[in-house]
Amino acid sequence: MAPRVLVSDELSETAVQIFRDRGVEVDFQPQLGKDKDKLAEIIGNYDGLAIRSATKATEKLIAAATNLKVIGRAGIGVDNVDIPAASRRGIIVMNTPFGNSITTAEHAIALMFAVARQLPQADASTQAGKWEKSKFMGVEITGKTLGVIGAGNIGSIVCARAIGLKMHVLAYDPFLSKERAEEMGVVKVELDELLAKADFITLHVPMTDKTRGILGAENLAKTKPGVRIINCARGGLVDEAALAEAIKAGHVAGAAFDVFEVEPAKESPLFGLPNVVCTPHLGASTTEAQENVALQVAEQMADYLIKGAVSNAINMPSITAEEAPILKPFIKLADVLGAFVGQVTDEPIKEIEILYDGATANMNTRALTSALLAGLIRTQVADVNMVSAPIMIKEKGIVLSEVKRDKTGVFDGYIKLTVTTESMTRAIAGTVFSDGKPRFIQIKGINLDADVGSHMVYIANTDVPGMIGFIGTTLGEAGVNIANFQLGRDKQGGDAIALLYVDGPIGDDVLAKLTAHPAIRQAKHLVFPVD
Repeated sequence: MAPRVLVSDELSETAVQIFRDRGVEVDFQPQLGKDKDKLAEIIGNYDGLAIRSATKATEKLIAAATNLKVIGRAGIGVDNVDIPAASRRGIIVMNTPFGNSITTAEHAIALMFAVARQLPQADASTQAGKWEKSKFMGVEITGKTLGVIGAGNIGSIVCARAIGLKMHVLAYDPFLSKERAEEMGVVKVELDELLAKADFITLHVPMTDKTRGILGAENLAKTKPGVRIINCARGGLVDEAALAEAIKAGHVAGAAFDVFEVEPAKESPLFGLPNVVCTPHLGASTTEAQENVALQVAEQMADYLIKGAVSNAINMPSITAEEAPILKPFIKLADVLGAFVGQVTDEPIKEIEILYDGATANMNTRALTSALLAGLIRTQVADVNMVSAPIMIKEKGIVLSEVKRDKTGVFDGYIKLTVTTESMTRAIAGTVFSDGKPRFIQIKGINLDADVGSHMVYIANTDVPGMIGFIGTTLGEAGVNIANFQLGRDKQGGDAIALLYVDGPIGDDVLAKLTAHPAIRQAKHLVFPVD
C-alpha cells in the first residue's frame, strides 16, 4: 500500500508531482492548514504531512496523528512544529535549510547597501517631491570591515559576497576551524574583537540559549562607533530596545532588520528611528527560494517514505538514500542487540556503552545507536522508535557512551552493547553475515554463533553434564520445536549459556520447569521483530 501524504499549505504543482512520481499518494489541500479542527479530524489517515508556515503542528494535532511518520517543513524555520511532541511520538521532523540560503544571504547584502546609503529614506523623500541630496550622505562598502556572526551555510555565502565587494571579513563562529576560515578567505576572531573592529555586523546564527540576546546592551557598547547592524537571522538575537538607545545616542549609525522579537511586528523600538531599514521577514521570499524549498521537502519526504532515507531531520540522524540499503541490516542488528539486553535485564540500567568495531565504526553510528536504544527500551515502552528512544534515555538520566575502534577480531565489523546496573554488568555482541541476517557472536564474554529468530530461549547456567538433554527433553515434552541450539561456556564447570531458536512462544510453566534445575540460574523467553 502506497504511503499517503497530506499537503496542507501552498506547494507548487511541481512539488506535488514529485510525490506522485516517487510512488506516494498525495492529498493536496493547500488551505486546510488554516482550519486546525478539520486538520486534526483527518490527520490520522496520513503517513506524512507537508507544510509551510500556515499549518501549526501542535501537540494536540500530533496526538491525533496516529499514523504519521514524518512532517516536512518547506523552509528552515520549524517554530510552527512542536518538535518535542513529535519526537515523543516517533515522528521525524524535516526542514529544508539550504533551499533559501542564497536568497537570505542576498537579502542581508541588500540591506547592508540600503543602510549604508539610506536608500529607503532617500526614496521616500524623493517621491514626496523633495530633493534632499545633502541630507542622505552615505558610506562606501568597499574597504570596510564586515563582522559576520555565524559562518555556517548562509553566513559563508554572505562572506563570499562581501569578499567580492572588496570588504575585509571577520567571522565569529565557535564551530569554524582555522583551516575552513582560510579556505573562505576570512579572519576567524573572537566576538569581542569582531565587535571592536567591524564597520558592519550581520548575524547568521540560530536562536539558542547561547545566542539569544547576543547583541544586548553590554555587547552593543563594545562595538565600534558608527557601526551598522543587519539581522536577517532570528528576532531576539539583538536586543531591539538596547539597539534603539544606541542609535539615539549616536553610537550605532544605522540598522537593517528583517526579523523581530515579536512577529508580525506591529511595533518595535526601532520603528521611526533615523537610518533604520525594516522589512517583513523577506529573507526567503523570492520565487526561486519558495520553489526550491517546496521541491526539496517533497524529495526528502518521498525518499524517507519509500527508501528509508533521512535527510535534514531536526530530531533524527540523517541516512542517505545510498547508505540506507547498506545500513538496514545493521540497524536491525542494533535493534535486536538492544532488545536482547532489554528482555534479560530486570534491574534499572545506569550506564550504556556501545562499541563499534571494524567496518561498523565507519558507518552512520548515530542511526545505529538510535536503533539500539529503541530495541533496549521497547520492553518498557511499546511504541518507542529511533526518534523517541534517545530522548527517553536522556530523560531517564542513563549515561550513554560510544567507542569506535579498528578491526580487532575475525569479523570485519561488529557491535557490542554493554549495560551496567546497580549490581551487574551485561554484554552482548553481534554482527551481520553475508546473508544480511543478524547473528549473536558473544554473550557475557562467551563466544557463540547464533541465528536470531522471532522466538528464542536464553538460559544461563553452570556448566554441568546432562544440560543439553534436560533442556531438550523439557521443551520436547511441552511441544516446543527447536530450530537451532547454540551453547557456550567460559571454562569447564564454569559459567555457560544456551541460546535456542524455537518455532513459537514458550509459556511461563515451561520456563519454571527449566529454572527448577539446580544448575540453571536464569531462563527467559525472548521475542525479536526479525520476520
